[in-house]
Amino acid sequence: MYAMPANADTGAAIAIRELGRTDYATTWRAMQAFTAARNAQTPDELWLTEHPPVYTLGLAGRREHLKRDNGIPVVHVDRGGQVTYHGPGQVVAYTLFDLRRSRLSIRDMVRRLEASVVNWLASVGIAAYGKPSAPGVYVATNGGEAKIAALGLKVRGGCTYHGLAVNVAMDLAPFADIDPCGYPDLAVTQLADLGVTRTVAAAGRELAPILAAQLNLP
Repeated sequence: MYAMPANADTGAAIAIRELGRTDYATTWRAMQAFTAARNAQTPDELWLTEHPPVYTLGLAGRREHLKRDNGIPVVHVDRGGQVTYHGPGQVVAYTLFDLRRSRLSIRDMVRRLEASVVNWLASVGIAAYGKPSAPGVYVATNGGEAKIAALGLKVRGGCTYHGLAVNVAMDLAPFADIDPCGYPDLAVTQLADLGVTRTVAAAGRELAPILAAQLNLP
């Protein structure tokens, strides 16, 4: 674990934890426990991880967006959004933040998460953008666009958990068996297919300080 500098206005620091590869359900329960136990003085945290193959279905998620059973487990979770896929080769950044202390709305939080990914991708030569109508980060392709990062949050007691996932160098085939984020025929992409070589650990270490800086802006 390491810490980023405190916000000059709020005095809040951000602790960054590199967890390595973790079981999805275990990490989800740990986020819930952390959020339930925190108080007004608890530092915010970013958890960096990747997961074994798993589909997660959000609170509004509909089973019809799981197009076929391919043996990958499905976990119903308490974040917003529809269905997404997590697997090896994808960096997941869980954002455990006190919105009240940071004076952020949930909309602000989403926009800042997207901006963090867009800024990081720009630093490695990839032009990307967020979409207010469909949260996440996208890149333009010859056929239109493809999603490279998904996000979903839960707010409890004014504090967030869950976060975002960026495709780095993974098997994208499981996305074909779902409607990613509830959108039929939505294309997905990853850093490796855009000519950028990174390990998940290296991607997380590059992305984390950008996330921390965005989320600590006054």
